[in-house]
Amino acid sequence: MPKQKTSVNDLIKRCHAVAKSKGWWVDERNDGELIALMHSELSEALEAMRNHLGKEELAEELADCCIRIFDYCGSRKIDLEKALLKKIEYNKTRPYRHGKKF
Repeated sequence: MPKQKTSVNDLIKRCHAVAKSKGWWVDERNDGELIALMHSELSEALEAMRNHLGKEELAEELADCCIRIFDYCGSRKIDLEKALLKKIEYNKTRPYRHGKKF
């Protein structure tokens, strides 16, 4: 029997459950702080690139960012999978480089 693919919403549920089990949601968390933590993981990814670390290290930092995003979406009941699919379809209709130089 073929293995069933994991959906984005499945990953959201798993990430949020792990964070809750580790005590990160005992108290309500501030949205700004949570967004800043997502940003910090991207900064760590940039540092991995600057320090010429390998793709595995870069992927790990990007995964940390996804985990923080997924945890947040789980806590706020955000259907990120639906939003991603909608945004991908919208982006297909946009002009080349969205009409921008950079």
